[in-house]
Amino acid sequence: MSTAINPRQLLEDMFRAAIESAQPHHGIPRHLPAPPRGRLIVIGAGKASAAMARVLEDHYPGSLSGLVVTRYGYAVPCSRIEIVEAAHPVPDAAGLKAAQRILDLVQGLTADDLVLCLISGGGSALMPLPLPGISLEDKQAVNRELLKSGASISEMNCVRRHLSAIKGGRLAAACHPAKVVTLLISDVPGDGPCDIASGPTVGDPTSCEDALAIVRRYGIRLPPAVLETLESGRGESVKPEDPRLAGCETHFIATPMMALEAAAAVARKAGIPAHVLGDAIEGEARDVGKVMAGIARQVVRFQQPFQPPCVLLSGGETTVTVRGKGRGGRNVEYLLSLGVALDGLLGVYAIAGDTDGVDGQEEIAGGYLAPDSLTRAWAQGVRPKDALADNDGHGFFGALGDAVVTGPTLTNVNDFRAVLIL
Repeated sequence: MSTAINPRQLLEDMFRAAIESAQPHHGIPRHLPAPPRGRLIVIGAGKASAAMARVLEDHYPGSLSGLVVTRYGYAVPCSRIEIVEAAHPVPDAAGLKAAQRILDLVQGLTADDLVLCLISGGGSALMPLPLPGISLEDKQAVNRELLKSGASISEMNCVRRHLSAIKGGRLAAACHPAKVVTLLISDVPGDGPCDIASGPTVGDPTSCEDALAIVRRYGIRLPPAVLETLESGRGESVKPEDPRLAGCETHFIATPMMALEAAAAVARKAGIPAHVLGDAIEGEARDVGKVMAGIARQVVRFQQPFQPPCVLLSGGETTVTVRGKGRGGRNVEYLLSLGVALDGLLGVYAIAGDTDGVDGQEEIAGGYLAPDSLTRAWAQGVRPKDALADNDGHGFFGALGDAVVTGPTLTNVNDFRAVLIL
């Protein structure tokens, strides 16, 4: 059975299936609300928001208008909903302007109006509207510090919510008394709505003190205005019990688990049993790589906990604490750590990539690992352990020709990892 398998082809097919399963056209039509008595305003943010808007235009029976902001290169042509592009992961002036326009669009609504909010991963950086007294430059500095700190996505978004004039439920509160329906594509471990784009339309159970504890935990340097906002409590977010949120609904149209199940179906169709180990695995990318290598070794040596051939699938969002001069990227760091720990173990192949097509700040989704990857690297004078120590997974897989490049995928359901054992 396994002798007919092309490992790279199978793994790439699984990755593509995961991405395809998270395309907005699969989930949006069945969650469309009935037309309101008043106006329908469409707003949104995220790497998939433009694709979501296009599907909405194609399927919604009534009149609509609005604005969504997406990442540069992720725009999709729409006729009634305005699409704005901005920077991610570090916000820019275009995102700031778009966020203010979104907030302006929902002013003065009535109980007869409906706001349909399209939210996907990346929305935090794409809607950078800081609280009064905090500048865009302050927000950019905080984002850079968070990205290299090693904090989890949930921790990063807790800090962001308490510095924003639009996140942490503030956007939904601004829509009151209109009804708010939010359609979500989840890119966070656990699918917590308040962590997806930092929860602009859902209540936030965390506090300024929680955000300060995260800042202290990771030694994050904050601009003076940001520190004052947190210490004074001025950045407190809208809480779940706030009456302005009483008319809000939230629906998931794609999640990491759906993507992993789609990939598992591809493997099983090829005759390879697939096992989902978890859709919310977090931690330092290199540590997760070591753990996954240990599991793969156990399968190869003792046929435990699964018998080969098999595929081990996992998702979630790991972190990279950048200490070297490399370009980071949690998927390639995980994959390189996995390769170093496996040390050329025969019969083990792997792929790891971000389903949005961007691993870290690179226009590269991830990479592919084979038993001979380390040998080929040494032949080129590339030292795997040195590359790992320098956080240079992108350089490592690029040198081997094993980078995985998808281009903009127009969706985002977090990281995808597959280990194929033949």
